[in-house]
Amino acid sequence: MKNLSNRAVDSRSHIKAVLGPTNTGKTHLAVERMLGHSTGMIGLPLRLLAREIYDRIVNSPQNPAGKNAVALITGEEKIIPKNPRWYVCTVESMPMEIEVAFLAVDEIQLAADFDRGHIFTDRLLRARGREETMFLGSATMAGLIRHLVPDVEFITRRRFSTLTYVPPKKLSRLPRRSALVAFSAENVYGYAEMIRRQKGGAAVVMGALSPRTRNAQVELYQNGDVDYLVATDAIGMGLNMDIDHVCFAATSKFDGRRMRDLTPAELGQIAGRAGRHMNNGTFGTLTEGADYERGLSEDVIRAIENHDFPPETVLQWRNSLLDYSGPGALIRSLEAAPQRKGLSRALENIDLATLRRLAAQEDIRTLAAGPASLKLLWEICQIPDFRKTSDDEHVKLTGDIYRQISSHHGVIDHQWMARQVDPLNRTDGGIDALSARIAHIRTWTYISHRSAWLDRAKHWQDVTRDIEDRLSDALHERLTQRFVDRRTSVLMRELRQKGRLMANIDTDGNVFVESHFIGTLEGFQFREDPGAYGEDSKTLRHAADKVLAEEIAKRAQELNEAGEGELSLVFGNPLTQSTINWRGVPIARVVKGQDILSPKASVLPTPVLQGDSLALVQQAVDRWLSGHVQEVLEPLFVLKEAVEGGTNDEGKPLIDGLARGIAFQMVEKLGTIPRRLIARDFKQVDRDGRFQIKKLGVWLGAASLYIPAVLKPAPAQLRLYLWALFNDMDQLPEMPPAGLCTIKIDQKAPRTFYEVSGYRVTGKNAVRLDMLERLANAAREVSMKGPFPPNPDLMSLVGVSGEDFEEIMRYLGYVTREFSPEEAAEIERKRQAAAFAELAAKAEKAEEVPTSEGEAPAEEVKAEEARAEEAPAEETSAEEEDIREKQTGDREEKPAPEAAVAEEPVAETSTQEAAGEEAAEDKPAEPEKYIYFIHQPDVAKGGPRREHGRERSRERNGARKGQGSKGQGSKGQGPKGQGAKGGRKPGGRPGRGGPKGPKVISATAPNKKPQAIDPDSPFAALADLKKSLAKKK
Repeated sequence: MKNLSNRAVDSRSHIKAVLGPTNTGKTHLAVERMLGHSTGMIGLPLRLLAREIYDRIVNSPQNPAGKNAVALITGEEKIIPKNPRWYVCTVESMPMEIEVAFLAVDEIQLAADFDRGHIFTDRLLRARGREETMFLGSATMAGLIRHLVPDVEFITRRRFSTLTYVPPKKLSRLPRRSALVAFSAENVYGYAEMIRRQKGGAAVVMGALSPRTRNAQVELYQNGDVDYLVATDAIGMGLNMDIDHVCFAATSKFDGRRMRDLTPAELGQIAGRAGRHMNNGTFGTLTEGADYERGLSEDVIRAIENHDFPPETVLQWRNSLLDYSGPGALIRSLEAAPQRKGLSRALENIDLATLRRLAAQEDIRTLAAGPASLKLLWEICQIPDFRKTSDDEHVKLTGDIYRQISSHHGVIDHQWMARQVDPLNRTDGGIDALSARIAHIRTWTYISHRSAWLDRAKHWQDVTRDIEDRLSDALHERLTQRFVDRRTSVLMRELRQKGRLMANIDTDGNVFVESHFIGTLEGFQFREDPGAYGEDSKTLRHAADKVLAEEIAKRAQELNEAGEGELSLVFGNPLTQSTINWRGVPIARVVKGQDILSPKASVLPTPVLQGDSLALVQQAVDRWLSGHVQEVLEPLFVLKEAVEGGTNDEGKPLIDGLARGIAFQMVEKLGTIPRRLIARDFKQVDRDGRFQIKKLGVWLGAASLYIPAVLKPAPAQLRLYLWALFNDMDQLPEMPPAGLCTIKIDQKAPRTFYEVSGYRVTGKNAVRLDMLERLANAAREVSMKGPFPPNPDLMSLVGVSGEDFEEIMRYLGYVTREFSPEEAAEIERKRQAAAFAELAAKAEKAEEVPTSEGEAPAEEVKAEEARAEEAPAEETSAEEEDIREKQTGDREEKPAPEAAVAEEPVAETSTQEAAGEEAAEDKPAEPEKYIYFIHQPDVAKGGPRREHGRERSRERNGARKGQGSKGQGSKGQGPKGQGAKGGRKPGGRPGRGGPKGPKVISATAPNKKPQAIDPDSPFAALADLKKSLAKKK
């Protein structure tokens, strides 16, 4: 092929090759030489570096015209004044058609790069200044430049500073002003996060970042906000920063095709960023990772330190003299071999691959029939794939753009462009989302600078530039938030400048160092701000140590002198995790001691509470805990003192004999004990012993012996806590709420849990001890008159009814029995007679004059004490014995339900019976059974409920056998359950007979209309007595 761009162009230009290692001032020399010419152009490898050189020239004293004399041309940015003198460009964007006096290409060694090398090779062969041409780069290019470009003047420059290898270092040991080099975004972010934790923060520089973001991150490093930089090999290309040490996290990378080791020259290019200008630099590796403890090989170290690298032997080349006669011809011209030693055909890049795939499409091939349209297609195929989504997506995008431009409009549709750009105009999301949007908008920014492709190119340049800038700022902010601890960075900078830091603590316990918040002192615990980590946090804490030590000593003394109410025991969940709090902050935990009433305090460990202050705090919490337990459970400790041999003022023991043994058991059980557990011992305690127990605050109840004061909410909660702590009980139900009389129990919970909570388990229920005693006393009073029906007043004491009430009564020794109406009436007569006798006795006593005003007779006081001390569960009334005898005898009388009504003293007359028969059809059937409670002590002594149930079943079965008179009709007699009152009455309406079986109720008596009282009955006398007593009052 004749048309090959494999030869250097003929030129009268003075060509110079300025070669040498990094930090030799090559780029600075080229800029100075360009400003010395009337016109000039410089090609740079990075858009970021191009912007840096542009700003330098704009502000140079040699350029009085400022921006009006300088043009900036990159793939994504064009600033071209009307008559520019100097052009600053990326190498790919150099306008080769413009003739200038001076031309320079930086980093010419990139001609050997597989991806971009063919562009640099083309500039080496074809780019010339009219008067002077300068190629800047590594000395490894000397041989090939001499071979490919004739008449070149070589200028070798020596490095301004030395570069020295240091052994591998841990990440935590990296010196300040270090750059850590990794070769993937994932590794860059990972190392930056670790440095933030250990060093306060790091700046991030990657090729994938937009120039604006990279500039902001570099500025973050340059101004000293952070002392560390984590970057990819992008920093090896002309970024000038104050780096003292370059550390390699790896020495291999994926180059887009395969994983490979970096060449010594590539390592040297990156390591050369250390030691800028006259400052010496160092380089090395991390100890983390496989075999990095060995560091770099001796040969690589020697090559980098001496800048002695193997020369380049081949450059990447692609033909630039293209044939636009047809798609096939164009592709063949791009695939042409260089046919010259030292040049190698470049591998197929995305632009050529895109052209090949689009040319294979019939509609594209039709549109690209002429040279101009084919040239346009090739230009569109060279749109950079910043998005990196997929090759198919890139081919589709370029195809759509070509079809629109090739249509009759000749430009990209404005609405279509808006649909592509608008979704990118948002700054939410994280680092990855923002980076992806920036990559996409860079593609559209590149397109917007192709003015011939758009109808409103300036509008889209402004729109895409604005979106990219805002996305870049947002990305810089996210990077800074994630990888930089601003507070720690500022503090470290001030420490370096001042040599020491000032610390103080405000009234809320907030700790400040140089007005920067670093943590909070809560009680005696210094809670460091989560932003302070690693070595820097040690530095910050060291700055605060002095003020913290003074504050801790002050607080320890304040705690030692703390008044009542400043400390509190805060119950946790579980109870064993409770703490002692001072001013609302936990300072100690409670652990079990030698006995249940002697818990110990353990001060929570803290690095700042040590020595004398710790001892003082421990002494204070020990003293408070002991006093708190004794104060809340004072009655229990009074009993304990008596048990341990306490004496009264006369030197006599407060308690002795068997009573002392009873009291000892009560102390062990924290002030409550079921009476049945000590019934045998308690019987043997004489009256004096019982008086001693009572005098120590113990209530001698029918069901329990207990100290009433310890049932109050605060003592009850403390008792439960001490029991749980001493017995290591973590899994417990919640303590019963204050005020409840009866609760349902958790079958999995230990019974002792309810006992120490102040409740007595009666079965499925637990009843508060004091309310259980009130019920026992009330039931005893009622039962002294004989069997009694379920009483709403009794039920209200414990707040339950039905089976729950029966269960509680059974615990107290009361069981239910069924009685016929006749028996019920007899029971009611006897109870009323007993009530009348009691009232009469009280009335007689009321008429007697007391021995002294306001004082009852001594005999009455002793009687009351005796009644309070005796357990009624061991007594059986005469009425109950009579009932038991009647139950075992024959019953021959007909039931008389009217007799069960308290207000009805006599039987109805025959006239009333006749009237009742006439109205029988309109009244419900009379009940045949009545339920009463009777006292049965054996049940209270622990008989299981199921045996009691069998007993009741046996009684009912006995009733079914027809014992007694025919008034005892019951279930099972006849096919329809007909008994004495169960069948249909003569003359009555069908279907209005009695119930199918005997009806059992638990009411006090059937409800009937009140009748006039017989004046000769004892009830009339009782009514007169009530009236006379009322008049006396």
